[in-house]
Amino acid sequence: MAKAAAPKKPAAAKAPAAQASADKAPAKAAAAVVSLKQLAAGLAETHEMPKKQAETLVNDFVQSLADHLKAGDKIRINGLGILEVKSRPARMGRNPATGQQIEIAASKKIAFRPAKELKEAV
Repeated sequence: MAKAAAPKKPAAAKAPAAQASADKAPAKAAAAVVSLKQLAAGLAETHEMPKKQAETLVNDFVQSLADHLKAGDKIRINGLGILEVKSRPARMGRNPATGQQIEIAASKKIAFRPAKELKEAV
């Protein structure tokens, strides 16, 4: 049993249908960037404290994290995760433009391992 061929529609008729389907599909929006000032403002509003005081508190917290990481401490924040400094040894690499081998110096990096609660929340 052969099916009857459907009449062809002009190409112009397909364009609005394509736009309609594109309008229905949710566009992937860029993720919002939240600054420390915005976090501090939210804390100030939630805890009924002056914004300046909340900003100072958040800035001091970040400075304290940096100081502990510089000292080589591992920082565990319940519900958020673990921050620690890991050493990367020197190694040989390759310049992608020339193909020449180069030595990559040893360095340190900050590693973050999210907590189970954070993973589940996201």
